[in-house]
Amino acid sequence: MHFKKQMAMALFGVSLCIQGLFAQTNPKVERVIKSSFHSVSTIEAKQLILTKAQHQKVQSLAKAAVKSRIYRYYLVKSSSKTIGYGVLISRKVRTKMATVLYGFTPSGTLKFTEIMAFGEPPEYIPNETWMGQFREQSPAAPLKMGKDIPTISGATLSARNISDGARIARALVEIIREKH
Repeated sequence: MHFKKQMAMALFGVSLCIQGLFAQTNPKVERVIKSSFHSVSTIEAKQLILTKAQHQKVQSLAKAAVKSRIYRYYLVKSSSKTIGYGVLISRKVRTKMATVLYGFTPSGTLKFTEIMAFGEPPEYIPNETWMGQFREQSPAAPLKMGKDIPTISGATLSARNISDGARIARALVEIIREKH
């Protein structure tokens, strides 16, 4: 019995250490967020694990396949007031993963979209002009590629990934706002 108690305490200690490591904000994420929001005092890294109902809600709102139930997000604060949210979305483009950071205002406006990691060849990365289409998009903007977001010749899968990810991130922000 004593051994089980020691083992449980050791596992608890390890889990606290791991949570501490993951709670820190990535320096690249911090730089992007601080360049997009004014008067940032803190960026709190958080984890969201969707319930089955939340997963269905996100999928319905985003009108896109949502394969993961675990997401990293950031509360962007000025003093104690939340001034924005950052949501990291990692999805497979063709055969490799791409991670994109989406920034939102408290009202749900998509403030920016930034590629944080891209495993595919560099020629498939959308250019700055195309990525700029996601700046200051209202919460009601459809963000559908081929309709209000033009496609990119030679990078169609990347473009679809980013526009689908934007809708998923926006749906996640709705759930995040309910929590905070």
